[in-house]
Amino acid sequence: MAPMRLYTLSKRHFVLVFVVFFICFGLTLIVGITGPEVIQTSVANFSLNNSKKLKPIQIRSNPLSTYNQQLWLTCVVELEQSKETSIQTNFSMTVKVNGVAQDGTMMYIHNKIHNRTRTLTCTGKCAEIIVAHLGYLNYTQYTVTVGFDHLSLPIKEMNFTWKTYNPAFSQLEIWFRFVFVVLTFIVTCLFAHSLRKFSMRDWGIEQKWMSVLLPLLLLYNDPFFPLSFLVNSWFPGMLDDLFQSMFLCSLLLFWLCVYHGIRVQGERKCLTFYLPKFFIVGLLWLASVTLGIWQTVNELHDPMYQYRVDTGNFQGMKVFFMAVAAVYILYLLFLIVRACTELRNMPYVDLRLKFLTALTFVVLVISIVILYLRFGAQVLQDNFVAELSTHYQNSAEFLSFYGLLNFYLYTLAFVYSPSKNALYESQLKDNPAFSMLNDSDDDVIYGSDYEEMPLQNGQAIRAKYKEESDSD
Repeated sequence: MAPMRLYTLSKRHFVLVFVVFFICFGLTLIVGITGPEVIQTSVANFSLNNSKKLKPIQIRSNPLSTYNQQLWLTCVVELEQSKETSIQTNFSMTVKVNGVAQDGTMMYIHNKIHNRTRTLTCTGKCAEIIVAHLGYLNYTQYTVTVGFDHLSLPIKEMNFTWKTYNPAFSQLEIWFRFVFVVLTFIVTCLFAHSLRKFSMRDWGIEQKWMSVLLPLLLLYNDPFFPLSFLVNSWFPGMLDDLFQSMFLCSLLLFWLCVYHGIRVQGERKCLTFYLPKFFIVGLLWLASVTLGIWQTVNELHDPMYQYRVDTGNFQGMKVFFMAVAAVYILYLLFLIVRACTELRNMPYVDLRLKFLTALTFVVLVISIVILYLRFGAQVLQDNFVAELSTHYQNSAEFLSFYGLLNFYLYTLAFVYSPSKNALYESQLKDNPAFSMLNDSDDDVIYGSDYEEMPLQNGQAIRAKYKEESDSD
């Protein structure tokens, strides 16, 4: 087995690794807090002048650029004397979207009027309604004509709001994605360079998985992201979503395989070892990708489409996803408890378990905090916040989440890579005083004559070995 740097680190080095991890994460968080807001809004109020019959309303957006990325039009209905009113009624909404070219000519984006049933919910104040959403921008300006049918309520005001990405945030996103792409490429090359002198058969399961996760992390940072601003197409956005789902599901699969594989030595059969894990994680990946593709395809034909409102099977998909996620969590907890129980007295293997569990626990806690700050108590509401649940509400969320996953993989790559003297140490296999660091996983798990040897940084052992060689 190729030695890991993890075996040669002292307690002081472990503390230093965690300190560096938190410093890097803290710097990205500070930059995010001081960064620009993700969403910028422009309000267009429309007064009904006590008209009893609602007429179609035409609203024109501000001039846009590709840095605005996407466009939402939302509406908040204000009723007469609505403070003590609790109303929930369905009505028909019609929308026609036109694009305005740079020369001022009007062009149809969708050569028909779209009609959808919407629900107006008012409890003191009416909930926000999403009128239309454009996933990418082909024109510099848009005109939306909105009609309301069968809405017979005492309406006082209708407040329409345009919401787009902040161009300043788009530039920040481009630069930081580029920085993470460069850093990931460097870390991947250094990790591969450190393992070049060892046969792949001698790699540990963590080292094999890191050789897969680092290239996927490169895709997760999306080196093709600038195409979104150069090509007026839905394809770069869908490609970004696909890369993110691939990496996140691979990370879930990595945890299952490592906590199980560290106990199962020798040949890990595909049918009994990998197939159940691929099946569970594959269902999660399939559900997320299917929902994303279905949303994108339908929005291309209908800007009013919302899978939370217009898809009857969304609740079924949501229940299915939560059920599979619960099975995954229970399975992972079972593997962690069993591994820690069986291997807690095994030198070095126990160290691998403790380090991975501690670092992963820190990352999960921070991720849960980020998700709570993003969703809050409105996670189940079908409003604009829920519609933007797959996007970031401020720069701090974006940078903290991306930085967290990147620095997590960088830290694992550092501790799992062989040290500078790894090749020299691996050639000392016959030396009893050094055999524990270079034994296979089978030798470590089932013990040897030197299980009681304390973890050292290798310096004293090498010195002792040289003295014995000189005396001979």
